[in-house]
Amino acid sequence: MGATSPKPAKKRSSRLTQPIVPAALYQEVADRLREEIFDHVLQPGEWIDELALVARYGISRTPLREALKVLAAEGLVTLKPRRGSYVAEISKEDAAEIYPVLAMLEGRCAYEATRRLSDVAASQLQSCHDALEQAAAAGEIRQFFEVNQEFHRLVQGQAANRWLIQIINDLRKVLKLSRLNSLSRVGRLGSSLAEHRLILAAMLDRDAEGAEAAMRAHLLAGQHAIQKQLDEGAPRERNNT
Repeated sequence: MGATSPKPAKKRSSRLTQPIVPAALYQEVADRLREEIFDHVLQPGEWIDELALVARYGISRTPLREALKVLAAEGLVTLKPRRGSYVAEISKEDAAEIYPVLAMLEGRCAYEATRRLSDVAASQLQSCHDALEQAAAAGEIRQFFEVNQEFHRLVQGQAANRWLIQIINDLRKVLKLSRLNSLSRVGRLGSSLAEHRLILAAMLDRDAEGAEAAMRAHLLAGQHAIQKQLDEGAPRERNNT
């Protein structure tokens, strides 16, 4: 057989030849803007004053605009041609579509977490729930909210399914745009606590299907409370569910 001609060398992407550098400035700007959106320093629906942010952050408009593109891709900012950027708003329709999906995903997390629940994780969940009981008894809505978030993080961590966790976190980012807090609705704090008791009991009994059903019901109950507030035109709160 005759000698074969050598294969031409593959061209390397210019990006591959660039040196690795620390996080770009626009990423830091995106992190700060994201935090301000979640804390409602920048309110849902608010026009984003780029000139004011440039002055406040001490940066040029280029990294700010790159950061806004990142947040737009996350669904936290809306870019309108010739009008600028706005903090995204979550509508009643958005909530109606997101909560059932979130309930399904978090239910699956509870299922997987229960199937692999260790004694250490069970103890952590019990301790977290005890803190929920204390916050509820004291009527501390803000504390209850924070501990509630930690409980869900513990369940997700025990599930150890990075794909589930990633999607759940993305959906929760969007829900943080809501200025409504279901826990402020009369009776919701007690109902949420009762729902957590059912979730924990199923998990400690290693009842994966029961834990999944209880978690899904918990998320859908939260959706129902939010929808009631939207229907009634309730005052908007600064804390989210």
